[in-house]
Amino acid sequence: MRPNILFWLLIASLAAWIFTLLRQRQSIRRLERSTEEMQIEETLVFDFLHGLGEAFSETIRPADLHRLIVEGATRVLDAQGGALYLAERTGSKLTPTFISKGCPPLVDIPPHILQQAAAAPTALESFLRLHTIGSGDGLLGRVWQTGGAVCLNEFSEAPELVKLRGSSFGASSVMVAPLLYAKQNMGVLALANSRMGAPFSQNDFVVFKSIAEQSAFALYNAIIYSEANEKKRLDHDLEIARDIQRILLPSESPSISGFEINGVNIPARQVSGDYFDYIKVDEERLGVAIADVSGKGVPASLIMAICRSVLRSQAIGNPSPAEVLQKVNRQLYPDIKEDMFISMAYLVLDHVRSAVTLARAGHDAPLLYAQKTQEVSTLKTPGMVVGIDSGDVFDRLTKDVAVHLEQGDCILLYTDGITEALDNEGNEFGLERMMKAFRTTAKQGPRAIVSRLIDELRDFVGATPQNDDITLIAIRKT
Repeated sequence: MRPNILFWLLIASLAAWIFTLLRQRQSIRRLERSTEEMQIEETLVFDFLHGLGEAFSETIRPADLHRLIVEGATRVLDAQGGALYLAERTGSKLTPTFISKGCPPLVDIPPHILQQAAAAPTALESFLRLHTIGSGDGLLGRVWQTGGAVCLNEFSEAPELVKLRGSSFGASSVMVAPLLYAKQNMGVLALANSRMGAPFSQNDFVVFKSIAEQSAFALYNAIIYSEANEKKRLDHDLEIARDIQRILLPSESPSISGFEINGVNIPARQVSGDYFDYIKVDEERLGVAIADVSGKGVPASLIMAICRSVLRSQAIGNPSPAEVLQKVNRQLYPDIKEDMFISMAYLVLDHVRSAVTLARAGHDAPLLYAQKTQEVSTLKTPGMVVGIDSGDVFDRLTKDVAVHLEQGDCILLYTDGITEALDNEGNEFGLERMMKAFRTTAKQGPRAIVSRLIDELRDFVGATPQNDDITLIAIRKT
């Protein structure tokens, strides 16, 4: 009897040991499978992050980065499909930038589009590519508006998705996260599974939110890189524009019997809205022009270039400065915006007759130094700025004025960039200070006049940045 009991006890112990061993082996296999799945997920996540890192080490097109984010997130979480919606420049709408193939629609689809899609799937794809989303509009719009990520396996909060659930386009599980970085809400990233896919788990949701955070960082940096590259391109274009403008402005002073001339232009930015020029009117005369376009930078420089072309075309062979300015005004008036204008002064030097004729179109009055009295006065001839009147009033006001010069007398043409220059306390350089420097240096000739004025201006403003273009032209009767 006792041996039988011992035998069965041994059998039972052996069976229990075998059962425990099998259970342990099953647990080990499950752990191994779980470890493999974790390793695969880690590899996918690493590949995704590595891909984003590659985006920073080289120039990547925005479309490629958008595809990388959606397809990478889809692979990591084994989703049916995904979509990336980014905010427009105005910040009022979300625009689809990448929707993967097989991604269930995540917006409200009109019935007629669904009917068309049943026969031609491209109809649905076209609708989704063009459909924008307002803040708070549908599930995607609400996530963008609130800034909170969601994971939905039932769609009571998304009625637009409930309508599609029974169709071939319906989703069974959706995750949506905002793309937030540096206080910017750039859009939303979404993943979805169709009816055939498994619902997303809470672990999936944790990983998804982490992917959205990294994607937002990548998108933000891509924007920064793009803006930096755009700035480089603009700077390069401005350098070219500055070189072209430098060609358009006189590179050296002209030689004309009976007169000595020197001029300079110092732009406040890469390009200048100031203009000065020497124009050979005929064998006996030389035209000297100075102009200041309202505003600064590229728009002003473009108007300046147009003004130069028109002035040169009208000045050849015409000894009347007023007539030239009248024709320039009539030609430019239709093409100048309402908020822009050009102040000009134009004089003609006649070396045969030792005569000077001046016409002024609203420009700062030139200064006249008389060597006999050593006094400086202003040449306040009548005239209005170019571009604000079609011609009748302008023609009536703009007149030729003869300027009598004796040997040693000087004329100084300038733009308000010098008189309105400010020091660090907000004080203007002013007309009186300029007249004093002009009077002091006039006997030394035009080159010394221009050099002295620029030096005194720089001493006055110190470290204060130049706010406006500066142009000076000095003329002396020899």
